[in-house]
Amino acid sequence: MIFLKPTTNSQNIQFIPRVYSATRLVLRNEITNQETEITGTFTQIEYYLTASLIFDLKEGQFYNLTVYNVNDIVYKDKVFCTSQTPLSYSINKDEYVSNSTNNDFIIL
Repeated sequence: MIFLKPTTNSQNIQFIPRVYSATRLVLRNEITNQETEITGTFTQIEYYLTASLIFDLKEGQFYNLTVYNVNDIVYKDKVFCTSQTPLSYSINKDEYVSNSTNNDFIIL
Protein backbone atom coordinates (compact mmCIF):
# COMPACT_ATOMS: atom_id res chain seq x y z
CA MET A 1 0.00 0.00 0.00
CA ILE A 2 1.18 3.49 -0.85
CA PHE A 3 0.45 6.42 1.46
CA LEU A 4 0.03 9.90 -0.02
CA LYS A 5 -0.91 13.23 1.54
CA PRO A 6 -3.92 15.43 0.66
CA THR A 7 -1.83 18.27 -0.74
CA THR A 8 -1.45 20.03 -4.08
CA ASN A 9 2.36 19.91 -3.84
CA SER A 10 4.43 17.42 -5.79
CA GLN A 11 4.80 14.02 -4.08
CA ASN A 12 7.23 11.20 -4.81
CA ILE A 13 5.93 7.77 -5.65
CA GLN A 14 8.23 4.76 -5.76
CA PHE A 15 7.46 1.16 -6.76
CA ILE A 16 8.93 -1.99 -8.30
CA PRO A 17 7.19 -2.57 -11.67
CA ARG A 18 7.00 -5.57 -13.97
CA VAL A 19 8.79 -3.58 -16.69
CA TYR A 20 11.07 -0.62 -15.98
CA SER A 21 9.24 1.78 -18.26
CA ALA A 22 6.04 3.73 -17.65
CA THR A 23 4.19 6.57 -19.36
CA ARG A 24 1.15 7.28 -17.18
CA LEU A 25 -0.79 6.23 -14.12
CA VAL A 26 -4.49 6.07 -13.37
CA LEU A 27 -6.01 6.60 -9.92
CA ARG A 28 -9.57 5.34 -9.35
CA ASN A 29 -11.42 6.54 -6.27
CA GLU A 30 -13.00 3.49 -4.60
CA ILE A 31 -16.02 5.47 -3.36
CA THR A 32 -16.96 7.49 -6.45
CA ASN A 33 -15.34 5.25 -9.12
CA GLN A 34 -13.96 8.43 -10.70
CA GLU A 35 -10.70 7.89 -12.58
CA THR A 36 -7.90 10.44 -12.88
CA GLU A 37 -5.09 9.97 -15.38
CA ILE A 38 -1.70 11.50 -14.56
CA THR A 39 1.20 11.60 -16.99
CA GLY A 40 4.73 12.21 -15.87
CA THR A 41 8.36 11.28 -16.17
CA PHE A 42 9.28 7.98 -14.53
CA THR A 43 12.91 7.32 -13.65
CA GLN A 44 14.58 4.02 -12.76
CA ILE A 45 16.65 4.16 -9.56
CA GLU A 46 18.14 0.73 -8.83
CA TYR A 47 15.14 -1.65 -8.58
CA TYR A 48 12.56 1.12 -8.29
CA LEU A 49 10.66 3.25 -10.76
CA THR A 50 10.09 6.71 -9.27
CA ALA A 51 8.15 9.81 -10.25
CA SER A 52 7.43 13.17 -8.69
CA LEU A 53 3.77 13.93 -9.45
CA ILE A 54 0.93 16.17 -8.30
CA PHE A 55 -2.13 14.28 -7.03
CA ASP A 56 -5.63 15.56 -6.22
CA LEU A 57 -6.64 13.30 -3.32
CA LYS A 58 -9.21 13.46 -0.52
CA GLU A 59 -8.31 12.77 3.12
CA GLY A 60 -9.23 9.28 4.39
CA GLN A 61 -10.08 7.77 1.00
CA PHE A 62 -8.70 4.74 -0.81
CA TYR A 63 -7.67 4.72 -4.45
CA ASN A 64 -6.70 1.97 -6.89
CA LEU A 65 -3.43 2.79 -8.66
CA THR A 66 -2.64 1.37 -12.09
CA VAL A 67 0.60 2.27 -13.87
CA TYR A 68 0.77 1.84 -17.65
CA ASN A 69 3.53 1.66 -20.23
CA VAL A 70 1.53 2.85 -23.23
CA ASN A 71 -1.35 0.30 -22.96
CA ASP A 72 0.36 -2.42 -20.91
CA ILE A 73 -0.15 -2.57 -17.16
CA VAL A 74 3.22 -2.60 -15.38
CA TYR A 75 2.12 -2.07 -11.76
CA LYS A 76 -1.03 -2.13 -9.61
CA ASP A 77 -1.43 -1.09 -5.99
CA LYS A 78 -3.72 0.56 -3.48
CA VAL A 79 -3.26 4.15 -2.28
CA PHE A 80 -4.50 5.62 0.99
CA CYS A 81 -4.64 9.39 1.46
CA THR A 82 -3.84 10.66 4.97
CA SER A 83 -2.13 13.66 6.53
CA GLN A 84 -0.96 11.47 9.44
CA THR A 85 2.31 9.60 9.28
CA PRO A 86 1.67 5.97 8.22
CA LEU A 87 3.37 4.45 11.27
CA SER A 88 1.24 6.42 13.74
CA TYR A 89 -2.01 6.33 11.74
CA SER A 90 -5.14 5.72 13.77
CA ILE A 91 -8.67 5.71 12.44
CA ASN A 92 -9.78 6.99 15.86
CA LYS A 93 -7.38 9.95 15.99
CA ASP A 94 -8.96 12.78 18.04
CA GLU A 95 -12.28 10.90 18.18
CA TYR A 96 -12.00 8.07 20.68
CA VAL A 97 -10.69 7.97 24.22
CA SER A 98 -10.09 4.55 25.71
CA ASN A 99 -10.66 3.69 29.35
CA SER A 100 -7.60 2.64 31.27
CA THR A 101 -7.72 -0.37 33.53
CA ASN A 102 -5.19 -2.34 35.54
CA ASN A 103 -6.74 -5.69 34.47
CA ASP A 104 -6.74 -7.06 38.01
CA PHE A 105 -8.90 -10.15 38.42
CA ILE A 106 -9.32 -12.90 40.95
CA ILE A 107 -9.26 -16.60 40.14
CA LEU A 108 -11.19 -18.76 42.61
